[in-house]
Amino acid sequence: MFPSQVQTLNMSTTSSSSSSIWLLSCRKLKFFTRIRRFLQSKAARKQYGSSASDHTSKLRIVNNTDEEEDLVVEKTESKLDGSMALQKSVKRLHFGSWEEKEMAAKAIEKLAKEDYKVRKLMAELGVIHMLVSMVDTEVVGRRLAAIKALIELADGTFANKELMLEVGILSKLPKDIDAVDDQTRHEFAELLLSLSSISNTPFSLAKTEVLQFLIAILESATSIETKETCLGVACNLSAVLENARPLVSNGTVHTLLKLSSFKELSEKALAALGHLVLTLMGKKAMEDSSMVPESLIEILTWENKPKCQELSAYILMILAHQSSTQRDKMSKAGIVPVLLEVSLLGSPLAQKRAMKLLQWFKDERQAKMGPHSGPQTARIAIGSPLHPREAQEGKKMMKNLVKQSLHKNMEMITRRANAASDSSNLKSLVLSTSSKSLPY
Repeated sequence: MFPSQVQTLNMSTTSSSSSSIWLLSCRKLKFFTRIRRFLQSKAARKQYGSSASDHTSKLRIVNNTDEEEDLVVEKTESKLDGSMALQKSVKRLHFGSWEEKEMAAKAIEKLAKEDYKVRKLMAELGVIHMLVSMVDTEVVGRRLAAIKALIELADGTFANKELMLEVGILSKLPKDIDAVDDQTRHEFAELLLSLSSISNTPFSLAKTEVLQFLIAILESATSIETKETCLGVACNLSAVLENARPLVSNGTVHTLLKLSSFKELSEKALAALGHLVLTLMGKKAMEDSSMVPESLIEILTWENKPKCQELSAYILMILAHQSSTQRDKMSKAGIVPVLLEVSLLGSPLAQKRAMKLLQWFKDERQAKMGPHSGPQTARIAIGSPLHPREAQEGKKMMKNLVKQSLHKNMEMITRRANAASDSSNLKSLVLSTSSKSLPY
């Protein structure tokens, strides 16, 4: 313990006796107030008899005043009880046995949950240092009590979160996930979620032990709730540009892409990928993944998950921008019919992004085809003998004609999609024409 903390505890101990005397005095005052009220009502009944109704109102006023006094006394008692409980818990946490430390941690969790001022006071009393040291224990109940108390102390207090990082809470994370029960995993994840929400701190959370802990949980047979909490941590970490390199180098992109295929976890996984795709390393990792773009195109078909559609379209936009290679991969994977459906039936933001992607595919196709001025050679009867070179040129000419026709059909579909108001009619239009008019 620090000298200032010892001095604070000594002052608290010396003041506990005076607090006890004051509490006893308050209780005596409350007792005698009730006695006085009883005697007043009894004397009034004897003295006034028939005119009791006139004096009842007076007694009510007196009783209301007495009740207000009782309320003040009860509040004072409550504050004194809380102060004494805090002093007792802090003393047990520092000097008690392991069983007393565990009980003290549970009491501190309750006190911190009830009062914000108590959370700020705990750091000055050295509570956080002791709780972080308790996290290292192998006793499950003791470790859970310490983690839960730290979660409550971290709630809404930047100073407490920074102090936890300073005293080394990240080094207390379990190295072997299989040796930890699911409840302990969840509580650790909740604590990391709270700590990862702070910004402008000199302490980096994107350390190897943290990322390995998160990935191990996300890839294990842990509950959906715990995985969702870990994805929240990954999303917070990915929002900081400096964390992109350690996140990508530890294989986070691959894990996030796998989890994005699960509807229960997809939204947060896609949100983290949306942060990482803006960095060169993150974009490169997604371009090299065998799951891209097929998994993202599949998410575009989730009509009941509009937020996931929006995030998937956003990631595809970033990947396709100024990258003909990625656009070719998307075309071969059948993205155009899916984009047409999203542009008609998706949310407003998803429609906007789908139309932007469609415009890019249209521009690229137009640039490849170039201006067409019609056939310049004489028509040849079917079955007449041809030179191989002439036959090749004829095939090329017919291919260009077919491409131009398909391109015009696609423009017609897009124009109708923008102008129409009845989505059901538009959906039937896409189903009837997209497969016939598009070369994808």
